[in-house]
Amino acid sequence: MSTLKEFLKELDEESVVTRKMLERVPDDKLDWQPHVKSMKIKDLAGHVAELTGWMSLAFVSEEMDFATHPYSPPVWNNNGELIALFEKELAGAREHLMTAKEEDLDPQWTLRNGDAIYMSITKRELVRHSMSQIIHHRAQLGVYLRLLDIPIPGSYGPSADEQ
Repeated sequence: MSTLKEFLKELDEESVVTRKMLERVPDDKLDWQPHVKSMKIKDLAGHVAELTGWMSLAFVSEEMDFATHPYSPPVWNNNGELIALFEKELAGAREHLMTAKEEDLDPQWTLRNGDAIYMSITKRELVRHSMSQIIHHRAQLGVYLRLLDIPIPGSYGPSADEQ
């Protein structure tokens, strides 16, 4: 199986869990945060929803430079808009993974802020890094939901709420 097909298979599997987690983000708690140094649940959920789009960056860009294109979080105001954001980014990532060639994963990709280089990796590594970030931040979102006493969906088997 090609790397692209493996990435697509993994993305499809992880998107089921991610969607379930995002669907539980409550509209009436968007400004909630577990600690003053933590993101608000709205910011974290928006980041989880947008992260599949970072896979698309591997196929449409050579770098992201915050000095010339400052990061701005996605705009959404309710759970329906959050899910729509996720589905849009997922569709774009799936399309790129289905139409790309293996050699498209070989070039370097750089994340920077002007002269400060945060990472320089292959586009293959960017897709993998994006997947890891989705899983990491989705787990973080699960902790937020738990602290709000919202039942957590299972990820790789049933959760304590589903048993």
